[in-house]
Amino acid sequence: MAMSARAIVLAAGKGTRMKSARPKVLHELCGRPMLWWGLEALSRAGVDGITVVTNPQLEAQFGQNPMLADFDAQTVVQPEQAGTGDAVRIALAAMPPREGAVLVTYGDMPLIDESLLRGVTAALAKRPGRLLALVTARMPLPSTFGRVVRDGKRVARIVEARDCSDDELELDEMNAGVYAYDERALREVVPRIGNANVQGEYYLTDTIALLAAEGRVVPVIARDHRIVLGINDRVELAHARTILNARLCEQHMRDGVTIVDPATTYLEAGVRIGADTIVLPGTSIGRNSVIGRGCTVGPHTRLEAATIGDGVRILESVVVDSSVGPGTTIGPFAHLRGGSRLGERVRIGNFVETKNAELADDTKANHLAYIGDAAVGARSNIGAGTITANFDGLRKNRTEIGADVKIGTNTSLVAPVTVGDGAVTGAGTVVIRDVAAGERVVGNPARPIAEKPAPA
Repeated sequence: MAMSARAIVLAAGKGTRMKSARPKVLHELCGRPMLWWGLEALSRAGVDGITVVTNPQLEAQFGQNPMLADFDAQTVVQPEQAGTGDAVRIALAAMPPREGAVLVTYGDMPLIDESLLRGVTAALAKRPGRLLALVTARMPLPSTFGRVVRDGKRVARIVEARDCSDDELELDEMNAGVYAYDERALREVVPRIGNANVQGEYYLTDTIALLAAEGRVVPVIARDHRIVLGINDRVELAHARTILNARLCEQHMRDGVTIVDPATTYLEAGVRIGADTIVLPGTSIGRNSVIGRGCTVGPHTRLEAATIGDGVRILESVVVDSSVGPGTTIGPFAHLRGGSRLGERVRIGNFVETKNAELADDTKANHLAYIGDAAVGARSNIGAGTITANFDGLRKNRTEIGADVKIGTNTSLVAPVTVGDGAVTGAGTVVIRDVAAGERVVGNPARPIAEKPAPA
């Protein structure tokens, strides 16, 4: 950014067309609130102070959103919906005056990028005497955006769509709602805005005509009108989410990840994926998941807050709040959750669920098992139909299974219980007491069986 700049983000609109109890700018796209995306773009563009104009409802929730807490932003409340000019006046009153630029953007523009913000600020700084640079875009008609009215090549004024004449509605150059003002000029011109319009509101766009009269306004045309689209309803929210998701997929693919079908792959911001990993169709990866190198994920797999080591294969399964060691294979139709931690080369097969479980290296649970609140030692095998009965009606209890243990099919381990290293349970065993290392047990309840004597 060529000159120091602060930013005002206008987010006080009620968003009635969303038909939601949630403030519009807190609706999420790709794992982040709508407002987050604009704040992130401003941060990347190098602004050194952000003031967000909120309404009372948004103000009550802004500080409770942990994703917004990462930004160095102050909030000010616009108590009544008196227009964008009034919102900027309130913001300026909360900002100590200084020399430099003030970027003004809207909180419902999640597709805006840092390059556009840098570009409009650079256009303001490029020539001494400029007081305003504004972004315009060529958009398909009809449109609800304000029209840019030119006098020759010079921008003369902006007319809001609801105030346009029939001829003005035919103009396809729109005001994008992104501005870089000389701060001193902005402070001087905002008090001159009137409200003689259909809505009886103070329009920030009226500053353009006031400053254009002095010949000090420069337009910056956006390369793609989609990056300045605002969100007014859930249809537009879904459209913007599609664009953001495509951007995220492209970013990972350029970094060495194969995404077989971006159209059916859902990613969230903050996800990390190692090179040479393949993401197959129908896969969703979110909540800051981290995936290692050379993995295969999918098809039809969901990862949330998952940490996946190198060379892991996950097929048609769900991994939530869990970690998976290198070389492990999961699925199909497995479910890891609740802080499960898998070591290296573990095999979790179809219809196996783990919850708050630790499985050491080279363990196997190949079919139809529930392993909850448990620890399983290295090289142990969990037979099909096995469950850890961890809940006694009052509390969750823990099952401890040692190394090199063989748990037979349809075994029930009634916690709290410990199975020692090298122990074996027979098919259908119900274990209600600890099993010693090397012991073989069968039956309901489990009882030891004697070793057969060696042949004479």
